[in-house]
Amino acid sequence: MKSLVTAASLAIAAMASPVLAESHMSQDALEKAVKARQATMQLYAFNLGVLGSMAKGATEYNADAASAAAGNLVKLSGQNQMAYWPKGSAAGEIEGSKALPAIWEDMDGIVKASMAMSEAAVAMEAAAGTDLASLQAAMGGLGGACGGCHKSFRQSD
Repeated sequence: MKSLVTAASLAIAAMASPVLAESHMSQDALEKAVKARQATMQLYAFNLGVLGSMAKGATEYNADAASAAAGNLVKLSGQNQMAYWPKGSAAGEIEGSKALPAIWEDMDGIVKASMAMSEAAVAMEAAAGTDLASLQAAMGGLGGACGGCHKSFRQSD
């Protein structure tokens, strides 16, 4: 499974340059792209919240719910999100965006961040339905993947 995720990430990376370089989109198209990526990030946050709440003991561990949330993260991290990140949609270029210009300047960094997220999601999927201790052990890698991308590529609140 891990090699499948790596292959998918590399395929996404190969497609990234043309889409990320696109700079002649209408304002409406840019706004729709930002809304799509924000919706995707909300889905990440929702599913991470389910897992994090269990990991912290705020909600009771439920193997089925944990597995479902982890599976959703695998699906989200495996989808081609390049159309959500058109050039011209960085913070300061379009209202509501927190994307830093580094996204369009550091393709290698974006590819690495995407692969880290995919790999962490796969690891969580393998652990989440096993038991609480396994879920808790996988949270560090998942949180690190999210935080690493946000630190480099997202404007602070």
